[in-house]
Amino acid sequence: MKDMDNIAELMADIGARAKAASAQLACASAERKHAALIGAAEHLWSARDEILKANAKDLEYGRNKGLSDAMMDRLMLDEDRIRAMVDGLRSVAEQPDPVGEVLAEWDRPTGLHIKRVCTPLGVIGVIYESRPNVTADAGALCLKAGNAVILRGGSESFHSSSAIHASLQQGLRDANLPQDAVQLVPTRDRAAVSEMLRMTDTIDVIVPRGGKGLVGLVQREARVPVFAHLEGIVHIFIDASVDPEKALGVVLNAKTRRTGICGAAECLLIHEDIADTIGQGVIKALLDAGVEVRGDARLARIDGVTAATEEDWGREFLDMIIAARVVTGVDEAIDHIRTHGSNHTDCILAEDAETVQTFMNRLDSAILMHNASTQFADGGEFGMGAEIGIATGKMHARGPVGAAQLTSFKYLVTGDGTVRG
Repeated sequence: MKDMDNIAELMADIGARAKAASAQLACASAERKHAALIGAAEHLWSARDEILKANAKDLEYGRNKGLSDAMMDRLMLDEDRIRAMVDGLRSVAEQPDPVGEVLAEWDRPTGLHIKRVCTPLGVIGVIYESRPNVTADAGALCLKAGNAVILRGGSESFHSSSAIHASLQQGLRDANLPQDAVQLVPTRDRAAVSEMLRMTDTIDVIVPRGGKGLVGLVQREARVPVFAHLEGIVHIFIDASVDPEKALGVVLNAKTRRTGICGAAECLLIHEDIADTIGQGVIKALLDAGVEVRGDARLARIDGVTAATEEDWGREFLDMIIAARVVTGVDEAIDHIRTHGSNHTDCILAEDAETVQTFMNRLDSAILMHNASTQFADGGEFGMGAEIGIATGKMHARGPVGAAQLTSFKYLVTGDGTVRG
């Protein structure tokens, strides 16, 4: 390891070792990658006491830093969350290996046989905040797809991420794969992030996972290609054709199950025809659950609702707060989401098929849901085992980014002494 005081030298060394490891990992067998992930899962569970002790240090750091309750919830680990990480590692391990998968295959009149096959991206840089479980998820997915990864966790999760990372590297060593395939930047110094964004010779893509400030910084300064994971300004539109029972269950779950995740609902749009009936019932249920509702002029007449300001539209609260307004129908709901949304996840609660189709066709969010909680906006819930983030851009990966999305492709062209006329 290079001198910690020389961040440029430190990061150059990490990058060079990651690139060397990626060349070995790209041609590693599916069996060895599987063994590394299963081994990492076993080490992670065995080390849970050490991980919890490390997490206690991070929680103390977070409290001293004045983190919000939602951010502290993101940071906190317990046995259940460690078990979820272990399950995620095992789930990724059991998925089909995407590397070498034949995406398409065809013959040409010239006699050429052409195959398009999946290939690893190379070296992936992941920059994330607070949530230490991203260390396990990102490490596992990159490994599965044959990529080396450089992880730069948030300063708040420094100790937890280090403890989790140790289990990933042990899994690699046990499987006789290069431990440099999964590296964690060993400093809280923000200069390391700036270096990563300029490492065009060694990093093939950057994945930022965090708040608007972090993602904006990465998008502005990165010279390396970026899979953007923007904030989750998640909307739910309750149409006049909604089933009242479904509306109540979905909205409460989408807002209150976990407020600090990017799939949590942040804005409720209610059709004017049901604003005083089903809509009012949903609002009162949110209030009873301890949610602060910030409503437009019509909804603010409901006892307990706070008057919304312009700043409340298009805001990611990550807390027990939701903005709410009345709309004339699906067209106005779509206009509001286009104006204030983040192309992450949006939902319609409705029974009218034509209205649902209009919502699905005219919006272009990475994830669109119908009659389902937006808390399902998660790679694990999509059957990907885990996710490295939810990409909201339109280039390459979009939506939950699992192992398959962390590959590119190449063409394998076979002839038989074939020449071009």
